[in-house]
Amino acid sequence: MKILIINGPNLNLLGIREPNIYGREDYNALVDMIELHAKELGVEVGIFQSNHEGDIVDCIQDALGDFDAIVINPAAYTHTSVAIADAVKAVGLPAVEVHISDVANREPFRQISYVRDACVATVSGHGFKGYLEAMDILVNKDEN
Repeated sequence: MKILIINGPNLNLLGIREPNIYGREDYNALVDMIELHAKELGVEVGIFQSNHEGDIVDCIQDALGDFDAIVINPAAYTHTSVAIADAVKAVGLPAVEVHISDVANREPFRQISYVRDACVATVSGHGFKGYLEAMDILVNKDEN
């Protein structure tokens, strides 16, 4: 199984960006954690981060035929991007939406998720471990 991990805007600034919300570990620590978990699961991962909506859409489209599933943290685009949601729907790969913070207990605008309807599950508020949970969901879904 090959899982594509997609991270949206400002996640490259983890460790610097609002550490009281997102923690003090940096983006490289997240990547290392994901790669280690993938190895433990016996799956391959591709990891992508962009601050640009169109690049994320292109990445999702390029996943078709190369990946079996997607873990996506659209970050701020969660609440604004119909294009990203449409791309996830278009490729038809099972996807899990992830958020490091608990968006349900944040600002009212963060209650809207355009991508959620295109996903088989959402993991929110579990920090970096939410990515690992999302990978587990996809691997277990594939085994059933």
